[in-house]
Amino acid sequence: MQVIFKTLTLVYYKSHRDITVNFGERTDITGDNAKGKTSITEAIPWLLYGTDALGSKLDPTPITYEAEETKVSLLLEVDGKELLLGRSLKKNKTIYHVNDVPSKAGEFNEVVEKLFNKDLFLSLYNPNYFLSMHWEKQRSMLLQYAPSPVNKDVLKQMPDEQSKSLSDLLKKHSLRDIQEIHKENKNTLNKKYIAAQSRTKTLKEQVDLLPNVGVPIESLKAELSQIDKLVQEKEALLDDIWEKNQVFTKIQSEILNLQHQIEMSKARWPVLRDEIVEDACRTCKRPLDEESMKSVKEDHEQRKFTYQKNHTGLLDARKVLQRKLKETEFIDPAEFREEIKTLDESGQPLREAIQINGQLGRLQEQVNQAQTDEKETLQSLNDSIFILDSVKAFKAKEAELQGEKVQALFETLSVRLFEEQKNGELKNTFEIELDKKPYSKLSTAEGIRAGLELRDVLSQQSELISPTFIDNSESITSFKQPVGQLIVSRVVAGQELKIEGVEN
Repeated sequence: MQVIFKTLTLVYYKSHRDITVNFGERTDITGDNAKGKTSITEAIPWLLYGTDALGSKLDPTPITYEAEETKVSLLLEVDGKELLLGRSLKKNKTIYHVNDVPSKAGEFNEVVEKLFNKDLFLSLYNPNYFLSMHWEKQRSMLLQYAPSPVNKDVLKQMPDEQSKSLSDLLKKHSLRDIQEIHKENKNTLNKKYIAAQSRTKTLKEQVDLLPNVGVPIESLKAELSQIDKLVQEKEALLDDIWEKNQVFTKIQSEILNLQHQIEMSKARWPVLRDEIVEDACRTCKRPLDEESMKSVKEDHEQRKFTYQKNHTGLLDARKVLQRKLKETEFIDPAEFREEIKTLDESGQPLREAIQINGQLGRLQEQVNQAQTDEKETLQSLNDSIFILDSVKAFKAKEAELQGEKVQALFETLSVRLFEEQKNGELKNTFEIELDKKPYSKLSTAEGIRAGLELRDVLSQQSELISPTFIDNSESITSFKQPVGQLIVSRVVAGQELKIEGVEN
């Protein structure tokens, strides 16, 4: 889009009571100081935005005289189509016109916004405007015409291992998310790795504290197995002795029981033997007849016979048990118990050695596992560090490629988009330099040349051709003709205001 200024009319605007400027392809505004040169060029941004050429508030009212209303109108040609815009200030009230039609502020602003972006237009109109903005705004505005390279182009420029690692990760996450994930992983794994090292060290110290048996655990177990086998054999013999002794003890108990019965039987015999057979009934005391007397005597004899038979049976039973007791051996188990105890005690050092060997084996397994965990944690930590380094390398290469893309837009200026911090990270910045000097250090002439090159880059990239004005052009002897209309303001001592429009 091409914007051409055709006619600017100022009525009661600052020092100008009534003036019309007809613009040519080049318009020279000359005169001594305080003749209103700058007021003319500032009237256009005030008309469009209510500001001066640097975007600051502007009071357009007359300075040395009184006036009821300040008016500014500008006839534009936009891609061959004319547009007349007007703004006036009357009693602190702003009035707008579009093609001589009164308009509301919103309608007027909408027309202007459709024409061009405010920052872009002012940057093209006033070469100093772009460099007066905050650096972040400058950077953002310029980078919209030189965006960051796509990931695949950056990855192509990186080492293969880093490129492959990031390429897979970028399919799932953004670069920022990858960095945040592995920053957190790195912090977590650092702590985990320190803990793993500490555990490995502690376990190794525990291994060193255990005595060195020096004999394979299989040999120890085989030797202990032989001892345990002998102990089991001795215990089996002890069980047999116990069973035999149980028989002996049982016979002894039975003999004692019979002896007790015999003693009791002996005690009954004198009574039965010396019992007197009475010739009268014990109950009624009547004398017994011969036959009854015979029965009583026979009963007495029968009872003695039964007693003797039973007593003899007890004596015979005792004799049998006594013979059986003599035939039964009683074995003292104390000797066997002592042998078992001695054998069992001889295996205790082996058991202790086997236990130590077992502890040593378990601890060694834990050491091996701890070392594996430590190694795996270190590998994971190194993987995250590698990815973080790859992200850093990606950003550096991305910045390099973007810087090259931006730098390719300029002929003499250098643009710095990033600065490296102490930790190697890149921080966004924006600095325009000419011959390695920052813009803030440039002379007036150098600043004008830098501003003109910048505005031409913006014009070319935005495809917007609009007028440019150069203030204080007397401070520069030569400069490259910018694209579009040129308005030049120059101080000529002792000269009244003079405006000349040149068509070529």
